[in-house]
This record gives sequence, C-alpha cells and structure tokens, in this order.
Amino acid sequence: MFDLKVIHSVLTQLEEERGIPKEKIIEAIEMALATAYKKEYGKKGQIIRARFNLDSGVVEFYQVKIAVDESRVRFEDEEPEGELTEEEEKARLEDERVRFNPEHHILVQDARKIKKGAELDEEVVFPLESKGDYGRIAAQTAKQVIIQKIREAEKVSVVAEYGGRQGEVVTGSVQRIERGNIFIELGRATGLLPYEEQIPGERYKQGERVRAYLYKVEETPRGIFLKLSRSHPQFLKKLFEVEAPEIANGVVEIKNIAREAGSRSKIAVHSNDPHVDPVGSCVGQRGVRVTTVMGELRGEKIDIIEWSPEIKKFIEDALSPAKVISVTITNEEAREAHVEVAEDQQSLAIGKGGQNVRLAAKLTGWKIDIQSVKGEILAEATIDSVPEEIEK
Repeated sequence: MFDLKVIHSVLTQLEEERGIPKEKIIEAIEMALATAYKKEYGKKGQIIRARFNLDSGVVEFYQVKIAVDESRVRFEDEEPEGELTEEEEKARLEDERVRFNPEHHILVQDARKIKKGAELDEEVVFPLESKGDYGRIAAQTAKQVIIQKIREAEKVSVVAEYGGRQGEVVTGSVQRIERGNIFIELGRATGLLPYEEQIPGERYKQGERVRAYLYKVEETPRGIFLKLSRSHPQFLKKLFEVEAPEIANGVVEIKNIAREAGSRSKIAVHSNDPHVDPVGSCVGQRGVRVTTVMGELRGEKIDIIEWSPEIKKFIEDALSPAKVISVTITNEEAREAHVEVAEDQQSLAIGKGGQNVRLAAKLTGWKIDIQSVKGEILAEATIDSVPEEIEK
C-alpha cells in the first residue's frame, strides 16, 4: 500500500529542512487514513482511528466506543411521545445527557466483559477489517488532510522559531517584489518588507541580501507573516548593539531615538559606568562603528548625543551641531521650551526643512521654539508636528 522508502525520505526531509517532527506527520497520515476509511465504510457517529506502522507499512483500523451508563446517555424508551407540558419541556432542555448511539457508546457493564475494570468514559477499542481499496474520493480526502496537517505543523514550527526572535535583526535574500512590497526568503519562512517600512530611495534586486528588523510575527488563516522593517527606530538600535559591545552588554544605554529613515537620525545615549564614554562607544575609533551603521542605512546621517536628566542641557545637546546661547523652560507642564541662538547658528539649529529642530523635539519629548538673539521666533517644533521656518 505504501512505498516505505519514499515515506522515510519525505519524513526525513520535512524534519531536517522544515523542522516538522516525524511524529506529527505520522499522526497526520493516521488521521487522514481514518477519515478516508470512515467516509468510505463507516457509519454515522463512529469514532475510527488508524495506526500506521512505519517499519512494515501495515495500517490497522479500530473503532472506539465510550463506556457510559444512564447518567451519561438517555435511551429511546425515555424519549417523550406527543406534546410535552411546560415542565416536561423544561426538564428535557435541562437534561445534559446525549442520546445513546450503539456505534459511539457501550454500556459500562458490557465494556467490563471486554476490558476488565473498565470505568465510565473510558475508551474500548474494537479492531476493524482492513480494506485495500479506499476509492478515489477517499484517497483525495486523505491527501488533503495530510497536506493540512503538514501546514499546521509547519505553522507551529515557524511560530516557535520566529516568535522568539521578534525584536531582532534577521538576514535574508530578496525572493520577489510585488507592488513595492519586498518578500524576503529567511530560510524556513518568508518575511514581508512593506513599502512603508523601507528606507526611502532604496532599490533591491532579486537574490540580493537584506537585513531588517523583525517587528511582528502575525498568524493569519493564510499563514504566518513575518513583518519586517528597515525604517523602524529599533532597527537603528539593534545595529548599534551589534557594532558596540558596550550597548549589547548594557554598560551604555540608548535612551531614545528620533529617526527620519534614509535622511537623518538622532540618538540619546547614557553610560551606566562613569569610566565609559557613551558617545565614544557608539562612534568607535576613527568613527568606524557609526560609519558601519550609516553604511547599512545607505548613508543616513546619525547624530549621537549624551542623554542628560537636566532638560535644558538635553535640549541644548539635542540641537547639535548648532551652538545654543540659552534654553528657557516656558511651560513645564506642557513641556515647552524657548531656545536662543546666534544669527550664524540659526540655519544649523533649524535644519533643512526644519529637520534638526523636529528631530530634537522628538528626541526630548519637548516642544521647542527657536529664537534669534533679537527675540524673533524663527521656528518651532513639537513631537508630532512638522515645523515650518517662520519668515522674518
């Protein structure tokens, strides 16, 4: 009936390449065969199971009956005849017993004649005649159930592997590109890098290696979707963890990130060891660490500043490379501050299209107004708004 060499080969391949245990596949085969047998030869209410011997290729079929008594089932002679009174109807609805089915149930006293010491709800097994020909429909049913079970087992395997890797950087190769969305082959699963999660301006070719941040493992009826991002702020953080051991081991901590993917980012870092320079740890000797990260992000500029609990100092540093004359807290509850800069620092403080002050506002969580030494408001930015340069 079965080509055992082929089955052994398939099971080994599925286990090695897709991580699906052999036991799961055998279980799927047994369930499929039992389903096919019942469809072709079984009766309504029957519980049929199959046992497949992988060594011999022999399949044995069994019918299972559940041991019951009057507390579990009701019999035909108990079924009411004619119209029921209100009380009889209520009692019938409250009766949780099911109707006795000789194909599904066996009285416990009869079960004990077959299986000594059988208890209520215990299964009693009866061998069934093995059939050689299941028919075209039954065979198709078996095939469909096997495929379904393999997919379910594969889904569990993928979730188990990648569910624990959510929040990590993964590497794969471009499989295909559809409507701007990039599908990335990650080995045993396919990741989706949506258009909105890509770095603006990046272009990819089929087969090209890509690193991305796995931010969501989503289980849907259509399968497992691994959502990837290269524009996520956490992608930047993970890249620095790879390049800077001080960040990976927790000596240096990235407090916050403000990022406009593909253009510019600001990160605030803090050292838990007074002997370790947090900014220097991220920059590296001759800037090698930050340069490596920038290269991965296709030249995205990165400003690294030291985080400070002193909000005035933090805002001042966040506006670098501009030099600030003074920072004034105008509304602490609303988290608003005015920053005064010299005329030659105005363009640096605001940045092209207001980018520098916008990123500083996101990084600090404060609304920042940039003022000239003459007291004129040049630009303002909140965490959410896009600042516009104010004409003089």
